[in-house]
Amino acid sequence: MSYVLPVAAPASVPVQGAPDARFAVHRIYCVGRNYVEHAREMGFTGREPPFFFLKPADAVVPVRECEVGQMHYPGLTADLHHEVELVVAIGTGGRDIAAADALAHVWGYGVGLDMTRRDLQGEMKKLGRPWCIGKAFDESAPIGALRPAADCAIGAETEIRLEVNGQLRQRSTLGKLIWSVPEIIEHLSAAWTLAPGDLIYTGTPEGVAAVVRGDELSASIAGLPSLKIKVV
Repeated sequence: MSYVLPVAAPASVPVQGAPDARFAVHRIYCVGRNYVEHAREMGFTGREPPFFFLKPADAVVPVRECEVGQMHYPGLTADLHHEVELVVAIGTGGRDIAAADALAHVWGYGVGLDMTRRDLQGEMKKLGRPWCIGKAFDESAPIGALRPAADCAIGAETEIRLEVNGQLRQRSTLGKLIWSVPEIIEHLSAAWTLAPGDLIYTGTPEGVAAVVRGDELSASIAGLPSLKIKVV
């Protein structure tokens, strides 16, 4: 078989402690409004059914440990927001996965940022149109190195936080997720067949706010490689 155009290399993410290994990305799924306080700051309350949106695989901005990555301030916006999130990397695919079996499908975990053109997202919501333009743009999914699940101790008290220029913006614990990782996988796999290489951005806590060119973001989840990135 031959292709009429050169085949692009797959988007991929570094793996902690393995400089020559990469996790090839298949799809990026994101969970909306999955922390109580963030839902409130966005004008919603209660435990609504989980909902999902997608980003293209090549929206990742992979950043190695101990490095500071770069993302370009996107066009068409004057209100670029940060959203720090636990990222779940799927190693074994499947459909209609029960929550009780879900963690067996997880390859590893990482720290990610769901960057959002908030003004464009808000405009599309008002018009009743899809808001891909606010979420699924180039470089909208920075991510740090992944750590294999067997080496992780992820629990309810695990802290998630984000600093911008050394100032704390977001801080919470994973126990405050409205829908847990197993529940997310159960709901998500009922709608799509999950595949090895899928990344799931699981939602952000309260404190989302705007960043500008020159800002340095430091995202961390206890026990995982941190993510540092500069907006240029």
